[in-house]
Amino acid sequence: MAPVQAARFHRSSVQAQPIGLKQDRVSKPEDDTDRFFWTYTEEPHRTRRQAIIKAHPEVLKLCGPEPLTIPLVLAVLAVQFACAYLLRDTPFLSWRSFVTAYIIGATANQNLFLAIHEISHNLAFKAAWANRLFAVVANLPIGIPYSASFRPYHLTHHKSLGVDGLDTDLPTSLEALFLDSIAGKAFFCTFQILFYALRPMMVYQLPLTKIHAFNVAAQLAFDYVLVQYVGGKALAYLILSSFLAGSLHPCAGHFIAEHYVFNRSAHSTARLATGVPVPETFSYYGPLNLLTYNVGLHNEHHDFPAIPWSRLPALHEIAKEFYADLPRHDSWVYVIWQFIWDAEVGLWCRVKRAEGGRKVGFGDVGEAVKSGRTEAWREEELAGCGKREAAG
Repeated sequence: MAPVQAARFHRSSVQAQPIGLKQDRVSKPEDDTDRFFWTYTEEPHRTRRQAIIKAHPEVLKLCGPEPLTIPLVLAVLAVQFACAYLLRDTPFLSWRSFVTAYIIGATANQNLFLAIHEISHNLAFKAAWANRLFAVVANLPIGIPYSASFRPYHLTHHKSLGVDGLDTDLPTSLEALFLDSIAGKAFFCTFQILFYALRPMMVYQLPLTKIHAFNVAAQLAFDYVLVQYVGGKALAYLILSSFLAGSLHPCAGHFIAEHYVFNRSAHSTARLATGVPVPETFSYYGPLNLLTYNVGLHNEHHDFPAIPWSRLPALHEIAKEFYADLPRHDSWVYVIWQFIWDAEVGLWCRVKRAEGGRKVGFGDVGEAVKSGRTEAWREEELAGCGKREAAG
């Protein structure tokens, strides 16, 4: 089986609908300075979600927190703290530190990245405030505070998929231009964790809220205590683990696999010949999902962000006629390899929109409650698990 399956559209599959922009804007030319896939249709996930709910209303019962996330996070925290302690006297620049950080540390911290992803969707506890605090706890072995900032940027990525200037998962034109080579793409894959950390701040700034301040204060306090009582090498191990988790690591392949368009020529030809939209989200159903909270089921996750990792396979099985013919990846390792070496794949291979979407999740919980738009309400609206979405 080919590592990336060609796009096939089942007769039951649902295509994105036009969003009613002026006709003279429908075909933005691709040229040497801008080779993104520009589209003027609605993102596909809301349309497919409505169709799935209509065909299988029982999928709404899958929505809601997964308490199993809590002990899993605590177990991974224990593993990382134990490794940091055991390496407290090991030279940082040694094979023992590097191999441990790559095999155990990077896998563990990638797992925590994706635990924070789950928690950001309110999928560990029922109470929004408990999820915010637990995300800060899950952040501790990562070494650098980011959980509070990740949440609003990520929820906006869901609500504004592909929207230029809102979706910070999109590479900028500057990145795509300067990294458009084998060496550039290899650099991006090696340091992609830095791109994902710094790019959002270059696109737009978040307001400083109480949870952001708490995230920073808690992380700095933890790092200080760790250095004072265990040693600087323990903190260095945790930060190295975070770097490797977003570098040339098998689990890091999901960053590229989720939304980059492979087989550029085939999709461009299909779009011109049939008008079929270029696929925007790709799933992966392989064994690495066991270590990454099923993030590989990415079409399923974008269709229903309020269904937790443990129930995404059930969603796939219930609505399998909607997912069977969508293009997918078979290997995250091969995704990285192909991204670097295939001349047709690169940072330009993303679908972009000029309009639509909105920012989500920018206020503290208290501010949301005062306005009458509680965090639970926001999550229901975003995930399609509310009564209004179910009603179509």
